[in-house]
Amino acid sequence: VCDFRHADLTRGAMTEFQEKLRQQHEESMHRELEALLSTANKTEAEISRKDFDGFKKLFHRFLQVKGPSVDWAKINRPPEDSIQPYEKIKAKGLPDNITTSLNKLAVVKLNGGLGTSMGCKGTKSLISVRNENTFLDLTVQQIEHLNKTFNADVPLVLMNSFNTDDDTKKILQKYKHHRVNIHTFNQSRYPRINKESLLPIAKNMGMGGENSEAWYPPGHGDIYASFFNCGLLDKLIAEGKEYIFVSNIDNLGATVDLFILHHLMSQPADKRCEFIMEVTDKTRADVKGGTLIQYEDHLRLLEIAQVPKAHVDEFKSVTKFKIFNTNNLWISLPAIKRLHEKNAMDLEIIVNPKTLDGGLNVIQLETAVGAAIKSFNNAMGVNVPRSRFLPVKTSSDLLLVMSNLYSLDAGSLTMSKKREFPTTPHVKLGSSFTKVQEFLSRFESIPDMLELDHLTVSGDVTFGKNVSLKV
Repeated sequence: VCDFRHADLTRGAMTEFQEKLRQQHEESMHRELEALLSTANKTEAEISRKDFDGFKKLFHRFLQVKGPSVDWAKINRPPEDSIQPYEKIKAKGLPDNITTSLNKLAVVKLNGGLGTSMGCKGTKSLISVRNENTFLDLTVQQIEHLNKTFNADVPLVLMNSFNTDDDTKKILQKYKHHRVNIHTFNQSRYPRINKESLLPIAKNMGMGGENSEAWYPPGHGDIYASFFNCGLLDKLIAEGKEYIFVSNIDNLGATVDLFILHHLMSQPADKRCEFIMEVTDKTRADVKGGTLIQYEDHLRLLEIAQVPKAHVDEFKSVTKFKIFNTNNLWISLPAIKRLHEKNAMDLEIIVNPKTLDGGLNVIQLETAVGAAIKSFNNAMGVNVPRSRFLPVKTSSDLLLVMSNLYSLDAGSLTMSKKREFPTTPHVKLGSSFTKVQEFLSRFESIPDMLELDHLTVSGDVTFGKNVSLKV
């Protein structure tokens, strides 16, 4: 008996000690954040205080979390009806007046990223991808075409970060006379924290000099709080908008799909689907992508970062987890408002460790937009064709979208009818092609790739004019 009691007392003392330690960390963090706010002007301090409130919630949860956030034994495949095949949704057809549904939609593009993975400085969405058109140009053309074709009013909303906001706002002038209303809002600015002390590395609220690496945008899961805090959520609801279609701005396949929109709008009021995640079949190239699982009676997004080390290979297998998240999401605006006001959106924390230029180890606490699926009513997945997932992350991806594999029409890229098989070629360009400028200098013209299946290039290679690749 004594032994057991002793063990209980020790465990109790440890728990008490850990609780005290957590409180100390939170109090120290609170003091540091208040000291930072005191260095800002009044307007900046008001915005940053809202950001810091969100950060403190995340930090509090980070201190509570122990070990992997999922119990592997509880993971099940989603029930059959929770992921619908796109063909089934398309088979329902469209109503005579789809304009009514379009007028209840806003398109949100995640526009917080920089072009670093492609060797570019500055905002990624301003890189030219096809016929001198940038990601942003193509997005505006798509939505303008939709508005003109159906005489609709679908606005474009850009979620910028402090890294992309200035550049994006300057360029928006050029779309003044396009038939699309454009709104922007900024995702939060959170402090990077020292891995050892768990305190912010920022010395003040400034962004330059010694503070240039002190801040980060906390992942796209921040959309819910930022959208709510900036007032745009309420504004769109007041204008009669019911759903947003959210996607990454560098996914050129993420266009407004009228069949999915109609499916959402045609549900009975008491069974309204509040969240649709577009998923697509996994290939060997997608083994790291998040997948949908059934967990404690909810549909849930499982990311590789949440998987216990012993199960990573199982997670990557194409046989057990057959689909992955494209990050094309359809979300109910009133539902976002309801869940945010109740503080009921429990997004798993992604702990992202970084080493800064000077060698300092820091951590970033982030969340993912799709992780909220478990909080929404009647959430479901739709298994869409691969063509709705066309991300441009590298120069290899860029080569594909610049080539004659795709034709461009009103901002949308579609696979050329001249290609005999629907799969995209597997292209792997070497390190000499990483930066967009170097990549462009190595092609006198973009090769004909209609009959290409696989291309690997390494070393100092240049392509002349009128080259045809058939492998």
